[in-house]
Amino acid sequence: MKTKHGAEFADVRKFISDGQSFTLLTHISPDGDTLGSALALKLLLNALGKTAEVVCSNPVPKIYGFLPESETVKMPEDAEGYCRVIAVDCADKPRFGRAVRLFDAAQAEACVDHHVTNPHYAEVNLVVSDAAATAEIVYELYGMFGVAIDKRSAICLYTGIVTDTGNLSYSNTTPNALRIIADFIEKKLVDVSEVNRLIYRTVPYTKTRVQGFVTSRIRLEDEGRIGIGVLTRAQMLSFDATNEDCEGIVDCVRDIDSVKIAIFIREGADGSFKVSLRSKDVGDVCRIANKFGGGGHERAAGYTAWLPLSTVVASATEAAIAELKRDEKHDSSPDTH
Repeated sequence: MKTKHGAEFADVRKFISDGQSFTLLTHISPDGDTLGSALALKLLLNALGKTAEVVCSNPVPKIYGFLPESETVKMPEDAEGYCRVIAVDCADKPRFGRAVRLFDAAQAEACVDHHVTNPHYAEVNLVVSDAAATAEIVYELYGMFGVAIDKRSAICLYTGIVTDTGNLSYSNTTPNALRIIADFIEKKLVDVSEVNRLIYRTVPYTKTRVQGFVTSRIRLEDEGRIGIGVLTRAQMLSFDATNEDCEGIVDCVRDIDSVKIAIFIREGADGSFKVSLRSKDVGDVCRIANKFGGGGHERAAGYTAWLPLSTVVASATEAAIAELKRDEKHDSSPDTH
């Protein structure tokens, strides 16, 4: 990784070495990678004798409350807003939410990310699109600065890797990601069983109820290859559920045996619709998301729509069907090599 992206790593090293105080930005609807990577980077900066704050436009989800330093994450309104800003696991500027003002006001900005759609929006960009998670990149930064990874930083990095790879089950899982986790286990830095229990086997009752509601109403299209789940704001509130309770529902849709592309549409408090997309062995859902102003990865992506629900459902379904047809056409093309 450092060999292929040597110049970018060197640029980030200089960016960090030249500064003393940093604001680290995570993305909205924070997941384990953006939080784990940002908190691990904060710990690295602290170990180098520097000041750092982690800022997120949304509260830290309860599921990630076990992460070391998670209690220090600030809302944009409470941030110091240091002159040097590092965006962590943010594919583009809209992902900052309200924290975008901190990025725009910075005297110098950098980005550490692994999204293939990242347009290199910062002054200094370390974008490694073949990394399983941004946490994989931050791990390399520890080595570059010669700072030993302790239990606190290991838990943060481990969380980033396992949550972005579906607990090491997705096709984006890299040999390097497995080597990193093996390193943590060998050095007894992470209690894998305990962290996995906290992430995957501690489910609130409300989440179970709302998940059951949505999955019992899944609609299948295109001969069962497209799965669609929908949750309106009124339905969500009827279960007293939170946005956090809705995380992972799209994976339940994807796991249906016939489904190739899964779509989960959830209405937000502001009237918008968050569209989450997942695919298995075919279908680039990032390409679908890009059509509607979103982004992500080949097998996991999403976007936000401000249209009537029926229109959002229809357009997402049509785009998914077209994507599968595109794959079929590509697969059936004669080999010209």
